[in-house]
Amino acid sequence: MARRKKPPSGSRFSAQTFQDPATWLPGFLAYLDAECGMSPNTLAAYRHDLQKFFQWNRDSTRRTVHQIDIPTLTAFLENLQNRDLASTSIARNLAAIRMFFRYLMLEAVVADSAVDLISSPKLWQRLPKVLSPDAVNELLNAPTGAHDRYARRDRAILAVLYATGCRVSEVTGLKRADINLDERFARCTGKGNKQRLVSLTPVAIDTVVSYLNLERPDMVRNAVADPDWLFVTRSGRRVNRETIWKLIQRYASRIGCGTEIGPHTLRHSFATHLLAGGADIRALQEMLGHANIRTTQVYTHVDHTRLKSVHQKCHPRG
Repeated sequence: MARRKKPPSGSRFSAQTFQDPATWLPGFLAYLDAECGMSPNTLAAYRHDLQKFFQWNRDSTRRTVHQIDIPTLTAFLENLQNRDLASTSIARNLAAIRMFFRYLMLEAVVADSAVDLISSPKLWQRLPKVLSPDAVNELLNAPTGAHDRYARRDRAILAVLYATGCRVSEVTGLKRADINLDERFARCTGKGNKQRLVSLTPVAIDTVVSYLNLERPDMVRNAVADPDWLFVTRSGRRVNRETIWKLIQRYASRIGCGTEIGPHTLRHSFATHLLAGGADIRALQEMLGHANIRTTQVYTHVDHTRLKSVHQKCHPRG
């Protein structure tokens, strides 16, 4: 990648000299893909957040890349707050801008970056939604042949999500060759295209076998070629995240869990239940595919909340 000459520190730039910051977006995304190995989903998230910032800049301040300063960034963050975005979403937007400007410094487009002087909004600890083990069992048993066309596939998807703690993108990316039913594990590809092995429970294995033997052959019968994807649609195509989200919403509504249940709820439930059962936090980090232990530690707060509730209920002076 060609390096531009570094502008002298403290130089003054006119508004007419430089282009809209969005000019460097394609190069930034190519850098994230080729040199950082980020997944398509992560690239899409960076693109979405930065385009939001660029559009706001065009409509409000019309600052060039060299003119973006602390007041400009503060005004943008205030705009996000006024739109009632959660602090986690605001922090994610700021992280995208910070990464973008670090790329511009690497390319010598700018000499320094004001964004590094702004600390991330203090994130209030938002505890993830977690289902009880009984509720998980109800959800896994919700698909039935009497009401659902692809009950075996749906049961297998739900069982694999809960058995492995995988992200929904990791489950949609599973291929038949990734599943080893005899050894009871699956090979999934997570963020940054990093692969890891995850264990399968007997329930997950049974549901996958039933789906593979009794339902999937009919689903791929009319496909041009039998696809490699493990979970497919009625036309034999790879099932997508939106489909899984909708089916979980449908089954959650059926058992009375409300509308806030999604694929990540099963991931959170998996982690919380393992931790409550005595799992080591480092082992849990590996199972979830977290690069940083701090990401996993949110589940210690979840479990602490549960223990506090038990203490208050059972202690004679609680």
